[in-house]
Amino acid sequence: MSVQKERSHKVEKLARIYDAEIAPVWGRRFERMLLRGLEIPERGQVLDIACGTGNPTTEILRRMRDGSRLIAIDASSAMLDVARRKVADLGPLGKRGVFFRTESAAPKLSFADDVYDVVVCNLGLPEMPDAATALRDFARVTKMGGHVRCTLPLAGTFTEFLDIFREVLLKNDRTDALDRLDAYAATFPSVEQIEAWGRQAGLEVDVDVETF
Repeated sequence: MSVQKERSHKVEKLARIYDAEIAPVWGRRFERMLLRGLEIPERGQVLDIACGTGNPTTEILRRMRDGSRLIAIDASSAMLDVARRKVADLGPLGKRGVFFRTESAAPKLSFADDVYDVVVCNLGLPEMPDAATALRDFARVTKMGGHVRCTLPLAGTFTEFLDIFREVLLKNDRTDALDRLDAYAATFPSVEQIEAWGRQAGLEVDVDVETF
């Protein structure tokens, strides 16, 4: 029991650190791209996949009209706890049809076909075992005429950060983590790969690239 409590406290602490230190400098820029020009239709159904600590969940809530519903899922219950607190802090706005579920998108979403008007995933695709398969599943649960929006870093980007990360790992004798870092960087696709994934999913693909 004490081991479980210690693990739980550690996971909760990591979720708070992620929200305070990582999300603002990593996810926020991608979030702005994800939401650019996004409109939620009247009585719209929205799915936020891998919502993390509630970004962009809270901004989507601000754009929702009465009668709309937002389902936000993440594999980490600790991350969702942070997201729930953010939504609660919105007051009456946070009571607009938002539901959180501890659920992973892999290997398959639990939702039926053709349910959602809008499906969003901010930086979640690189975490999926097979991004192309995941994107097809995102399209499966989206209604005809609906929108699937995803953000992710591209191949060949963030090289300076990755190089510094490798140096830090080496200086701290964390060579065991180098393979995991390289494996993560290898998940960054090219624009051509993303376009191919979208076509395979039956989507009309529009790739928006932003350098920062």
